[in-house]
Amino acid sequence: MSLISIKRKDVLWFILLRSIIVTSLLVSAVIIQYSTSMFLPLTPFYYLILLSYFFSFFYILFYLWGRYYALQVYIQIFFDLLLITAFVYISGGLKGSFYFLYIFEIIAASIILSSRATYLTAALSAIFFGFLVEGVYFGLIPYFGVKQGMDISMGLVINNIFIAWSVFFLVSFLMNYLTRSLRKTRNELRRAQKELEIRNRLAIAGEVSAQLAHEIRNPLAAISGSVQVLKDELKLREEQKELMGIIVKESNRVSQSIDQFLNLTSSGKKTFTSIDLSALLRETLILLKRSGELNGNCQLKGNFDLTKVPYFGNANQFKQIFWNLIKNSLKAMPGGGTLTIEFNREKEGDIQMRFADTGRGMDDEEMQRVFEPFYSGFKNGIGIGMSVVRRIVDDYNGKIQVSSVLNKGTEVVITFPQENPRERV
Repeated sequence: MSLISIKRKDVLWFILLRSIIVTSLLVSAVIIQYSTSMFLPLTPFYYLILLSYFFSFFYILFYLWGRYYALQVYIQIFFDLLLITAFVYISGGLKGSFYFLYIFEIIAASIILSSRATYLTAALSAIFFGFLVEGVYFGLIPYFGVKQGMDISMGLVINNIFIAWSVFFLVSFLMNYLTRSLRKTRNELRRAQKELEIRNRLAIAGEVSAQLAHEIRNPLAAISGSVQVLKDELKLREEQKELMGIIVKESNRVSQSIDQFLNLTSSGKKTFTSIDLSALLRETLILLKRSGELNGNCQLKGNFDLTKVPYFGNANQFKQIFWNLIKNSLKAMPGGGTLTIEFNREKEGDIQMRFADTGRGMDDEEMQRVFEPFYSGFKNGIGIGMSVVRRIVDDYNGKIQVSSVLNKGTEVVITFPQENPRERV
């Protein structure tokens, strides 16, 4: 797992959790010591507690430094396993009960790190515990207490090691399963929240666009019409004609932008008829060529000119899809490139459209915000083209997938279901 994928709050949570556990052990030791008249050799235990607090202080400093969180967690787990092994040793080895503390480290590795780190922690726990038990039994490590070695047989050693190891790896498996499920659920929730946010913004954009359309469209049409009349009736110099032409052209561009705003959440009644998607695409390409946006720098490829693609829908909506997707591809290839457009018929009868360019591509932030209204990765972009496309695809219960590699290109795949025409009437 990469260092940046470790959340700062998870590291702090891990430090606080181990401090709580150590404090609980300290309180338990004090209670045991003062609630019984029997002498208990707890001084080494207190030393280990003090050492654990010292490590916590060191971990806090490392945490405040704010770097290499993953490395800190790995170091913390390793030294905690050594401390736990020491606790197991002084508490009676096989006869003690402190080896349950290994489980907390396994759980922490699963939540904070990765599946591989979880199994690694379980393996280290098994190695440390097994080395301690067998070392004490075979005399490689002296017994901490005289009574610890009484009534311990080889069968008991093997049985306890087997049970401990089984518990370690079973907890690892279960925790990995749970954390995978939780991460998957969390990602799905994030996508759902993002989807809801986009839909809310689309709704807001629709309300704004409807108001703007009524406030701007009529005076804009009057301005454009008046300029055209003056241009035809007055004797103007070439420079003046050019300026008036710019006014008319920019007025038309603003009018097109207003139309796109209306398409964001337009719920008005639309006429659905039998259409040919490939023919509509060719009409759009002709308009783009006449406007000069589709010039010789861009090479077109695909089967769009070789096949007829019948569908039942609204022609203007599909023209909007083609117009926005192709214009985005052209903007992504200012120096030229290749645009591939293909139609495919799926097994279920669904229609798939694929647009792939060799342009500048998108980074992660642009990919996450590609359908967000009023956000554009292009200079001077309005940021509603892809929102319009998404809105129309949703109207047809279709699916849209966008994949992109920075500096290599972008691919948009749209799938429309082959529905019964009567369902759209």
